[in-house]
Amino acid sequence: MKETKNKIETKCLRVLGIDPGTATVGWAILDEEKGCVKATAYGHIATSPKDSAERRLFEVAADLEKIIKKYKPKEAAVEDLFFFKNVKTVMKVSQARGAILLTLEKNNVSIAGYTPLQVKQALTGYGRAEKKQIQIMVQKILKLKSIPKPDDVADAIAIALCHLNSRKMRQIKCS
Repeated sequence: MKETKNKIETKCLRVLGIDPGTATVGWAILDEEKGCVKATAYGHIATSPKDSAERRLFEVAADLEKIIKKYKPKEAAVEDLFFFKNVKTVMKVSQARGAILLTLEKNNVSIAGYTPLQVKQALTGYGRAEKKQIQIMVQKILKLKSIPKPDDVADAIAIALCHLNSRKMRQIKCS
């Protein structure tokens, strides 16, 4: 598990963003306090293609559990699956997503799901934005020195930002 982190604060809303995968799972911890959002930590979980599918899923769940225990997020945003042309790929990613959802539920973290279209819309205002546009928006919104790598990490941050934006909209509708 690799991560980059900033100063940790706990008197705020802490959200865990997750970009599911089998080889690489991107994750990000964002804190929001009084309308200000900052990246507290982010990184990725990498599994070896030499390991069995079962071993890789176990590793994803175990590493995610460590992240949850360390940062104690209240909420999580996980990317929903979208149509894949390759059925083999969608099966593997759906298994990883299942392991992720189970781990979040087991640790009492509330879960929200967002499609790639919703994430792109939330960050750029355009649901068909290119991956590079999303990465640039992540960097600019959080005032990061560089675009987080690998791409799965920037995606996880974008998913968490989408969740924070969606929460704001739901609060406006309810007030």
